[in-house]
Amino acid sequence: MDTWKDLPSGARVLVAMSGGVDSSVAAAILVERDLDVIGVTMKNFCYSEVPEEHAVAACCSLEAIEDARQVARRLGIVHHVLDFEGPFREAVMDPFVAEYAAGRTPNPCVRCNRFVRFPQLWRKARLLGAEGVATGHYARAVIVEGNGVELRRPVDHAKDQTFYLWGLSRALVERALFPLGELTKDEVRARAAELGLATAGKPESQDICFIPDGDLMGFLAREAAARPALAAAGRFAPGPIRDREGRDLGTHPGSAYFTIGQRRGLGVPAGEPLYVTGIVEDNELIVGTKDDLLAVGLEAEDVNWLEERIDGFRATVQIRHRGEAARAWIRPRPRRRALVRFDDPQRAVAPGQSAVFYDGERVLGGGTIRASSAP
Repeated sequence: MDTWKDLPSGARVLVAMSGGVDSSVAAAILVERDLDVIGVTMKNFCYSEVPEEHAVAACCSLEAIEDARQVARRLGIVHHVLDFEGPFREAVMDPFVAEYAAGRTPNPCVRCNRFVRFPQLWRKARLLGAEGVATGHYARAVIVEGNGVELRRPVDHAKDQTFYLWGLSRALVERALFPLGELTKDEVRARAAELGLATAGKPESQDICFIPDGDLMGFLAREAAARPALAAAGRFAPGPIRDREGRDLGTHPGSAYFTIGQRRGLGVPAGEPLYVTGIVEDNELIVGTKDDLLAVGLEAEDVNWLEERIDGFRATVQIRHRGEAARAWIRPRPRRRALVRFDDPQRAVAPGQSAVFYDGERVLGGGTIRASSAP
């Protein structure tokens, strides 16, 4: 049984309401379940910095907060705005910039869920006497006799967001409520329309929440300019592009603006497509063909086990949100690390990104990619 279905009538729950259709319907489902629902909108960064043309999609804009408030009013529930700008900057935005400056590709949604959204909301929930924290994530938290609560993929695999939830502690998974786990996106929109929610037809944002215009390079450049120590590292300045044999092919605007597997923005004429295959410490980009991106394995660090593992085991590993999980052998190592050996080589294994371990529908855990292993 899903955790949200196990709550008795009248139990108090906190619902994170971003101003989007998913969290709106999640709140509506819990109201229909006859729970005491409190809606909260997290203000994670300064909405005055959001360009006006992108304000509708930005989760921390005044427009998004007002949309969440309208939905709460429609559902007849209390709504609060909570200021988490400090924790969000410290745990998500600052590491995001620092990782790019180090030649790695961060995943801000993982860090937000792990260090801000769920722990901060659960602290608030406890103060209010709530039993759990609900979100509009497409995931399931399922009570299993003898195994506590398992984090599982949702019914709608196309919208699966468990890739972003591997960092949650077991205690937080046990308090997590995912009312959309058994619904498809189309069903969610239909439910919102039936209920007359203001967010029913709202477009879905595909961008990083604090970069709603999608201009990653511009954001990083502004952040680096405000941090002399990062700028001094040299990765935000032009540098050489070389092939695997060391031949000069051109100049890039700054290696911090690139990630492993990237093709766009290189500006290097070649007889076949070239991709970033390496980001060297001296601000050098190494490029190669698609096959040069292949890796037979990876090392993960900062591993979080939702189901404790000591010995090596077989499972599937997903290294991109939209990617297919690949069969692999996983060996836990000391200091919260794990070694992964793929059955079939995988492309563009990017340090800084996530590697999430699955056993069928169950999320076993995950970690941050530290390095890849070439064939």
